[in-house]
Amino acid sequence: METWFAARSDSSFELFSFSHLLVLGIALTGLLCIVLLKGQLAVNAKLFHWLRWPLFAVLLITEISYQYWAVFHGFWSFGLHAPLHLCGVASLTAMLGLLTLRPLWIKISFFIGIFPAFLALVTPEMPYDYQHFRFWVFFVQHTAIIWACLLLGVKFSTVITVRSVFFVYILLLMYAAVIGFFVNPLVDANYLYLAGRPTTASPLDFFGDGVWYYINLCLVALLLFLIQYGMFQLFFKKRREKRTSFN
Repeated sequence: METWFAARSDSSFELFSFSHLLVLGIALTGLLCIVLLKGQLAVNAKLFHWLRWPLFAVLLITEISYQYWAVFHGFWSFGLHAPLHLCGVASLTAMLGLLTLRPLWIKISFFIGIFPAFLALVTPEMPYDYQHFRFWVFFVQHTAIIWACLLLGVKFSTVITVRSVFFVYILLLMYAAVIGFFVNPLVDANYLYLAGRPTTASPLDFFGDGVWYYINLCLVALLLFLIQYGMFQLFFKKRREKRTSFN
């Protein structure tokens, strides 16, 4: 247990190793189950709540435990451990969405949570393998983000509209401006990877340099929002005609 929760570990993470593929498989299986259960989720409130509260608990516990781990070992810093990356924000908004069922948090979570968390699972900035706490808290949290954001979108599909695409996109640009111009310089951080690319291989490696890096970030974010909206309409458009009550 002391080794598992230690500040460091000798077990290095390997991209697409068995442990990595296993957690990816679990994440995809859960996502597929939510898609297959979309019809039941629309009419079965009990099923939704059975999924809602465990996901809320997992998101809350993983965030608190990660912060505690960093504080416990004495290296917590605002520039590294605050939940200001997109997945950290999605975790918070997903918890708010699961707790309040308000359309604002649902639409924000849906668009900023699913693709970013999935990309983080595929190309994680992760130093340790399954023998360490960091591995588990990272993959459990990001998997729960995907499931929670999709669950909210499926249950309350009427809030996922073309207007919501651009509404959330504008909010994201405003948030990125605050992070890029104020937060990152003040605390010497790299939130949203606006100060540079991740230290591990990622799709951001193909975004170019200088101003093109930021232009491509903005364009790809909008493209992903539109693709996600299109895919959602393709798979769930029949449910759009059925108004779902927020209860």
